[in-house]
Order: sequence, then structure tokens, then C-alpha cells
Amino acid sequence: MKKISFKGINFYTGTYHQIKKQFDKGGVLVAPAASALANIENDNIYFSSLRNANIAILDSGFFCILLRIFKFEKVKKLSGFLFLKNFLENYNNKDKILLINPSKKSDYLNKKYLRSSKIYNFKSYLAPRYKKKITDHILLSLVKKYKPRYIVINIGGGTQEPLAIYLRNNIKFKISIMCTGAAIAFMTGEQAPINKLIDKIYLGWLMRIIWKPKLYLRRILNSFKIIKFFF
Repeated sequence: MKKISFKGINFYTGTYHQIKKQFDKGGVLVAPAASALANIENDNIYFSSLRNANIAILDSGFFCILLRIFKFEKVKKLSGFLFLKNFLENYNNKDKILLINPSKKSDYLNKKYLRSSKIYNFKSYLAPRYKKKITDHILLSLVKKYKPRYIVINIGGGTQEPLAIYLRNNIKFKISIMCTGAAIAFMTGEQAPINKLIDKIYLGWLMRIIWKPKLYLRRILNSFKIIKFFF
């Protein structure tokens, strides 16, 4: 496993098991998309959250390619989707999980998916609409009472990362928090039908465009702005 620093963000490249071992030491794992990284200069709270995360994984195939071209770094992509997929497939049903979901529909589908995967030792929390400065005393109280070993945050990028840092900084027991956003929605069918093969060959972006072209084409095009950080 190798650590790569990019704009003060600590990215790790390695296998799932290597990253999981590091993640299990506790803290926050983030998986920023290229379109989000391209916008870090315009969102100080999000940027600070990425820099304060314990682990950042290489979610974007495009970003991996840029690292190879401009930084001569031979890296291996490990997306948020693949990390969460492996995590759930290898889950032991002993450690408590807390899901943080963005809507009633997502909450229903995510819980249904976990139960269909024979995962039962979990609770879920329906997140409110957070303002710029994130605090959530109800969630924090739930976490302190339930004491989950893992928190899986399934809300949007830019919000989930500051929320994760807020929780980590206000909890005294060992906990691992992953910010994998829409990753679970690819498994439940709520978003584009992405699987391990599509993810492996770097075609997740294409499936997203086919599924919702107006939304994702704009995001993909915005990703190209990240190139400016390599000069």
C-alpha cells in the first residue's frame, strides 16, 4: 500500500484488504469523485474535510490516469462502490453498522438490500437537510448510545465529508466512518446499474451518462477542470 499526497489530501492506493486494514484503525474514509476534486478551491469546508480525513481512496479512473501521466505514479483504482461492495460481502454480522441515508426511499431500499444480503446487525438514520456548517445533535446522541463499529454515510458528496469529520471529532470510542455516498444506490437499483466489471474497466461514468445524461454529462465535463492542479 502506498500513500500519495495531492493538495494535502492523503490518498492511499492498494488492495481492498490493505485499505480495510488501515480503515479499521478508526477514522474517516473518503472517496472523492474527479468532478468534486475539480471544485475544491470553491468549497473550503469540503476541501478541509478531505484534508482532515484519515484515508482517501482513488474513486476516479480519470484521476488515476492523470496521476500516471503527470505525476508518474502507478496507482490502482479502488472506488467507493467497490470498497463498500467488498465490505458488505465480507461483513461478519458481529460489528454494529449505522447507515445514514438521504431520503425515505433510500432508507427503505438500503435496509432491504442489507437484509437481502443477510446483514441484520444495523440501524439507520434519516439525515435532515444540512446547512453549510454541519451539526447534528440527534445523530451524535444516537451514535454515542448505539456505539456502532462502522458508519456508512450514503448522502451526497460535499455534505457527507464534513458530517463524518464532525462525528469523528465528537466521539471518544473507536469508530470507522466511510463516505461512500451513492455507492449503495448502484447496488439497490436506485441509481445506474454499475457492477464490479464496469467499475474495473473504468466505465462507470458511461453508465451514469446513459442513465441520466443531463445530470452526469455536466459532471463528467466538469471533471476536466482538475487538470489545472497538475500544472
